[in-house]
Amino acid sequence: MLHCRTTMAMIHASSSSSSHTTKTITSSFSQFSSVPTFSSPSSLLTHSPSRSLIHFSSNTNNRFFVTPKASSIATFAPEIIDLLAEVNIFTASGDSVTFNQLWDQSDGIAVVALLRHFGCPCCWELALSLKEAKERFEGVGVKLIAIGIGEPTKAQIFAQRLPFPLDSLYADPELKVYDVLGLYYGIGRTFFNPASARVLSKERFEALRKATKNYTIDVTPDNRASVFQQGGMFVFKGKELLYAWKDEGTGDHAPLDDIFTICSKIHVA
Repeated sequence: MLHCRTTMAMIHASSSSSSHTTKTITSSFSQFSSVPTFSSPSSLLTHSPSRSLIHFSSNTNNRFFVTPKASSIATFAPEIIDLLAEVNIFTASGDSVTFNQLWDQSDGIAVVALLRHFGCPCCWELALSLKEAKERFEGVGVKLIAIGIGEPTKAQIFAQRLPFPLDSLYADPELKVYDVLGLYYGIGRTFFNPASARVLSKERFEALRKATKNYTIDVTPDNRASVFQQGGMFVFKGKELLYAWKDEGTGDHAPLDDIFTICSKIHVA
């Protein structure tokens, strides 16, 4: 929750002061860039403590695309979708659904965006980008799916205030999908990872300010330890994983233009 308040304070400070403020923020943030990432203390892990033990074998068939960003390349077993299939999450309305119900598992194309928690300002920014790109993706037969951390009631408030389409939004309060996918977790990645410095660019600040005009910290999950979870972006065709991106730090989102290019190629093929 402290990270959310700090980020929002930075956004508002940027909108009301000169470029000196931005330089000061950038300078202070860079002081943390050399701090190594580390796992959160076990006392903060109120969810599954085995999350860091989950590993997947390399894809020997070389069947799917991965981001060229070396620090985020993830390798997953071809059966990853089977591991995810029966994982229970919730619609924003509170109905329980399994992961394999989110899109057509026979041949449908889906972009699954794993947000951080609903109270993360950077996730409001990403969700707004997804909303604005939704029609474009649907034009090439792609279903956009956003999953956030928190209770369904938090997802409803998030959807109303951003706003964001309820039929594309899901809640994973127990971080079940994040666990199976082995997405990054820790205080270091949340606060001190150099990848998070991208949020400090002028362009990103403008996007954050636009996305968070109706922001409320009330959507922060009840499980405060979950705010140290990072997100990611995945592209599936049916049961096949075609693209994987694991956020290195807060706000380190996959480029939607790159993902759209991949989806367009899949659609044509």
